[in-house]
Amino acid sequence: MQIKLLAVGKTDQASIQQLVEEYVKRLGFYVKFDLEILPDIKNSKSLSESVQKEKEGEMILKKVQISDELILLDEIGKQFSSVEFSQLLQKKMNSGLRQLIFVIGGPYGFSDAVYQRANGMLSLSKMTFSHQMVRIFFIEQLYRAYTILRNEPYHHQ
Repeated sequence: MQIKLLAVGKTDQASIQQLVEEYVKRLGFYVKFDLEILPDIKNSKSLSESVQKEKEGEMILKKVQISDELILLDEIGKQFSSVEFSQLLQKKMNSGLRQLIFVIGGPYGFSDAVYQRANGMLSLSKMTFSHQMVRIFFIEQLYRAYTILRNEPYHHQ
């Protein structure tokens, strides 16, 4: 199974980018992982919230194939412990799924079309984090999940 993370907007903080790169590298030992950054919408300040979500949604949906499973990182999604998340990934791998795509949307969330296409939603916390921070939190959790599945000493209970 391949995992892809789609994220809207570039990371402009070097320290966050370094951490992202470190965990992407670590993940490479366990799974084929791809982080794809979708460009910010041009002139977004002059667009309404709904138009911005629609434009971002179009970009997201162009990256998703019919056979892909799409999970949105959304504050109203289901929350998992790290162990539960690793078990979810194991179920996806066992199902023969070819590609699992997770998406971090823009500042206003997702368009209706993206919500309709999604196969599920995942929440990292009830708290709100910057979109840049969510990237590192999520990628670290993916890495943690794979170390749990391999019974490696990274995760402590």
